[in-house]
Amino acid sequence: MPIISDESLPSLEQLPNTYLVSLTHYSAISLVGEEQSSYLQGQVTCDVNSLDEHHLLVGAHCNAKGKVFSAFRLINRNNAHLLIQPNSSITASMAELKKFGVFAKVDISQTSDLSFYALVGEQASELIHTHFDQVPDSLTPVVHSNGTTIIYIAGKLARYLLVDEASKLTAKLDQLALTTYSAPVWDLLEISEGFAQLSEQASAEYVPQMLNLQAINGISFTKGCYLGQETVARMQYLGKNKRALFSLTFKADESISNDEAIEKQLGDNWRKAGDILASYHSDDGCGYVQAILSSDVDDTTQLRLKSQPNIKVSVHPLPYSLVAE
Repeated sequence: MPIISDESLPSLEQLPNTYLVSLTHYSAISLVGEEQSSYLQGQVTCDVNSLDEHHLLVGAHCNAKGKVFSAFRLINRNNAHLLIQPNSSITASMAELKKFGVFAKVDISQTSDLSFYALVGEQASELIHTHFDQVPDSLTPVVHSNGTTIIYIAGKLARYLLVDEASKLTAKLDQLALTTYSAPVWDLLEISEGFAQLSEQASAEYVPQMLNLQAINGISFTKGCYLGQETVARMQYLGKNKRALFSLTFKADESISNDEAIEKQLGDNWRKAGDILASYHSDDGCGYVQAILSSDVDDTTQLRLKSQPNIKVSVHPLPYSLVAE
C-alpha cells in the first residue's frame, strides 16, 4: 500500500498514534577524505573523534566569534561524515567549511542522492523491528539496515530518522502504510522538543548556549580548540550568556511570521522579549513558537504577541533542563 499523504497542519494533540513525516526541507553536508575527522574536529563544537558508525552527535558549526552557522545531527554513513540539518542553514555553513577545507585532504559537498523521513509515535519501534534488522536506541542510536540508516532521536516522543536513496526509501516506507505529513509537522516537533531551527536570517546571530546546545550534549568542553571555542568557553565559565531557547504556545485565528515580536510585561509596560526562530500554526488555531528569550523567563512571565496584544503566550516545557546539575 503506498504512502498516504496528508497536507493538513494538525496540533500536537491531533497527531495520530504513529505517522511519517517527509523531510523535504532537509539535507546534509558530507565530508569524505583522509582528514575528514581531524578537519571537522577543528570546526565544530562536538567531539568528532568519538564518532563511529553507531554513534550520533549533536553539535554546532560556528564562526570565529562563536556565532552559529548551523545546528546539526552528525552521523557516519558509508565512511562519510553527514551533518544533517535544514537546507536553510546549509549554504552559509558549507561555504565556511569549504573556505578552510582547501588546506585539508577532505571533499565537502551537499548530499543530493539521499532522502530523509521521520517515523514518529508509539508503534514506531515495533514497525522498525518488523521491517528492518535492528532498532536503534539510546545506547546504539544509529544502525544501518540493508542500505537504510535509522537514527534514534531522544526526547518526549519516540522519533526515528530514516536516511537512504529516495527510490529505495520510498519503496520501504510504502510497506508501512502510514499517514505521511509534510515538512512543517517536523518543525512542530522540533519546536516542541527544543532543537534549534535556524533560518538563513538567523545564521551567525547566536552563540551555541543561546540555542541550548550545552543542555543536549552539543558542546564538548574538553575536546580542545575549534573555531569560535574561546567565545563558547567564556560564555560557559564566566556566566556571560543571558539568553536561551524556549518553546512557546498560543491560540489565535491567524498564523504569525518570524518577524512577529514576543513581548514580556515589566511592571505596567511591555518590552520586546526576544527573537523568533521558527513558528507553526495548526489548522485549529494552535500556535507554536521557537524563540530566543532572556534565560530568566519562566511559566510565571507574562508574554504576548506584539501585533495581537490580547493573545496570551505560554511557555511550553522542554524535555531537558537548562540548569546544570
